[in-house]
Amino acid sequence: MSNPINLSILLFSLFSGCNMLYAQENTLLEIPLLPEEKIWSGTVADGHLMPFSEGFSFDMYGDNKYNQVQPLLLSNKGLYVWSEKPYSFSIGASKINLSGSGTIAYTREGSSLRDSYLHAAGRFFPTSGQMPDTLLFAAPQYNTWIELNYNQNQEDVLSYAQAILDNGLPPGVLMIDDTWQEDYGLWDFHPGRFPDPRSMMDQLHSMGFKVMLWICPFVSADQALIYRKLQNNKAFLLERTTPQMTWENASRPAMVEWWNGISAVLDFTNPHAVEWFDTQLARLVTDYGVDGFKLDGADFKFYAGDVLSQENISPNEHARRYAQFGLEYPLNEYRAMWKMGGQPLAQRLLDKHHSWDHLRQLIPHMIAEGLAGYAFSCPDMIGGGMLHTFEQAETIDQELMVRSAQCHALMPMMQFSVAPWRILDTLHMQSIKAAVDLRMEFTPRILSLARESAMSGEPILRNLEYNYPHQGYESIQGQFMMGTDLLVAPMVRSQQTTRQVVLPPGKWRADDGKVYKGGKTYTIEVPLERLPYFERTR
Repeated sequence: MSNPINLSILLFSLFSGCNMLYAQENTLLEIPLLPEEKIWSGTVADGHLMPFSEGFSFDMYGDNKYNQVQPLLLSNKGLYVWSEKPYSFSIGASKINLSGSGTIAYTREGSSLRDSYLHAAGRFFPTSGQMPDTLLFAAPQYNTWIELNYNQNQEDVLSYAQAILDNGLPPGVLMIDDTWQEDYGLWDFHPGRFPDPRSMMDQLHSMGFKVMLWICPFVSADQALIYRKLQNNKAFLLERTTPQMTWENASRPAMVEWWNGISAVLDFTNPHAVEWFDTQLARLVTDYGVDGFKLDGADFKFYAGDVLSQENISPNEHARRYAQFGLEYPLNEYRAMWKMGGQPLAQRLLDKHHSWDHLRQLIPHMIAEGLAGYAFSCPDMIGGGMLHTFEQAETIDQELMVRSAQCHALMPMMQFSVAPWRILDTLHMQSIKAAVDLRMEFTPRILSLARESAMSGEPILRNLEYNYPHQGYESIQGQFMMGTDLLVAPMVRSQQTTRQVVLPPGKWRADDGKVYKGGKTYTIEVPLERLPYFERTR
């Protein structure tokens, strides 16, 4: 490693007519921070820690913390940092320390968080101008995971869909989760659990749903015919058995442990793997009428370690190759991602526990999604997405379910999994339905914001600092902006019916019709049925 770069010297250099500075490969880099300068990053799972305090550190190589990562740092004073390759960074008292194997680019343009984001996005991850399927935004999504877990089957999928309608909820995207298939790599509906999948798909479509299937890049070695064909084409990550071994003379698939066992992993740097996987997806669409896919298992760690691929790329880049399949299907969803900001890919937060602590993380994590360029995002599943937290009825918190639904209601997307009609009493179910009704009322506005984001590249959901810089709002995590004129302040604390709301300068009309003068903090009443929001009138 070379000595840290002297920023004062580099500030005099120019590159391509702009003030972009470049630290060479394999370099330690120090970037001084201005007084009161705060840092955000593209590591979504750390959103609740942003802006970062002194001592925070993270190494992006091979680690995505089960969520999206973008090789990006942003500040509230116009600074941004980018590298095409993963790097590590830490926050010091008055500087950022960085180290990476790739060239690190950085500069200051403008003087705010919004300035730094827009310049970075325009230069390194410009918007494609496209967005995912509008139904992902226009109505709630429904995922069969919590209700059916590892027993996905035709009868219960149809019953779940019918219960959605019977309980007064609108149809939307229905996601059939893991174990609909015969096996990992054998992507056909299990004939015992799905005796007539085409008929099931037709019924779901007639009920107003579009249908997505869960899928992953793993192939079970038990599927000998599929496994051997792919192995013969070296379509898997390969095991390095000696230090000198290269991809050309390797042949044994590297078996990777993941949450459902041990499998081979498709190597999407190999055209044979790409063609095979693409064929599986296309066949499901053609043969069964599937509308799209929940593409799971892109976590960097599955591509890390002493493995070989046809192209020598980072674990992070392997995840990006997997992400490109979603571009073929407007109905898509990812939980793990690398360097695909600005693309029409639907992102979901990592699975949350059924807890108030995790509910409080939804807003800062969704803010981090937007600042990473992943605007088309979903805040996990209402009430949480961890299966074990719903196993005992006595552990289910009905108030938490309602407040979670309210938090989702005016975000870019909302998704149910546990059936609220099964676990809630009449009062709490009515509050859930009120949250959904409110979302449907705001659907035209949410769709308009999504379309605007597809064209501008700006986040849909934002923190106050983004819209109102340098007014002391950088650490506010319990409320958010949708676009420029809608402020949402959900209740995210247990057994409380009042909360404080910070209103920026301007005139604001609340959901109850009351008008407030901005630039102040107010204490408001928040009974169970209320989701406070404020629209700026001037």
